[in-house]
Amino acid sequence: MIVAAVVLITAALVLYSVGVWSERLAGILRWWHVAFFAAGFACDTAGTVTMSRITGFHTGHPGLIAVMEWAGLLALVLMGIHLAWAVLVLLRGSARARHTFHRFSLLVWCLWLVPYVAGAVGSSS
Repeated sequence: MIVAAVVLITAALVLYSVGVWSERLAGILRWWHVAFFAAGFACDTAGTVTMSRITGFHTGHPGLIAVMEWAGLLALVLMGIHLAWAVLVLLRGSARARHTFHRFSLLVWCLWLVPYVAGAVGSSS
């Protein structure tokens, strides 16, 4: 099961990164970016659920594991908010909102990297 969790979370990294960075480079939010956000979110959710079944979510862990658990949960919530907001911007947002949305995308992506890197560092120790 650990291999499945790692593959899912790494797929989330790839998919979410493609969505965020292609949106940034395009300079405007498009539906295909949202599709990559959604695919990344789905993979991260599935990977997180799989990982929590293996290890359990324990708030009493010290150090890096606690950072990974709490930052991972926060990142997942932010990814969900990011996805919902992207859909709203495309459905109801102004042209300006579609052009400036990437700022929020980059922030969420950077925050998402914290638990990813913490997990990678923690698993190699």
